[in-house]
Amino acid sequence: MAYTLILGTKNWSSWSLRPYVAMRATGAPFEEIGIRLRRSDSPSTREQILKHSPAGKVPVLKIAEVGRSYTVWDSLAICETLAERHPEAKLWPDNGERRALARSYAAEMHSGFPDVREQLTMEFARTLPTPELRDAAKAQIARIVEAWTQVLSDHRDANGFLFGRFSIADCMYAPMVSRFLTYGIALPQIVKTYCERLMALPAMQDWGRAAKAEVDAGLPLYTAT
Repeated sequence: MAYTLILGTKNWSSWSLRPYVAMRATGAPFEEIGIRLRRSDSPSTREQILKHSPAGKVPVLKIAEVGRSYTVWDSLAICETLAERHPEAKLWPDNGERRALARSYAAEMHSGFPDVREQLTMEFARTLPTPELRDAAKAQIARIVEAWTQVLSDHRDANGFLFGRFSIADCMYAPMVSRFLTYGIALPQIVKTYCERLMALPAMQDWGRAAKAEVDAGLPLYTAT
């Protein structure tokens, strides 16, 4: 069995960060292929990604086994696949009620918070001033903070992640944690502590070093207008 993760620019690609952290949590070895995002020259970003996935987007997981190989795309689909293939990693809570709630949180992040995504673009290796936030973005930030506060208060056991033990819910929100820190969003102490705990994970530290190397190499600043 062999895994290959195709990832986008680490300073920018929030979608790529999620399955990367999940993959690291499994402990399974894997190879990485990095694709520079937002390139219009030849070959363009899309042309490069289409070599690996019909969706034309990253992340992509390639799985090679004896006699067969297949491809999985979309960050949540990749995380779910890893959870199925590595039950020992316990990427979802054991308790059925907690597991259902964790899935709900992960899906809410997967499909929601468009104004936060637009105004607080991921710049993992940078610290930037807080922009003038629209009311919709403020409301979405308030929803995230309220939800994290509630679930962290309800599940204080184990290691202090959203559902006690680290799970796919934490993977899905990892880019949001980085956004809040990049733009200096004010957070209550319980959420600050959670953010610090997540950022201290070896996977997040390694991602941050790679993102910084991209910036140091001249990666342009990208922010939404």
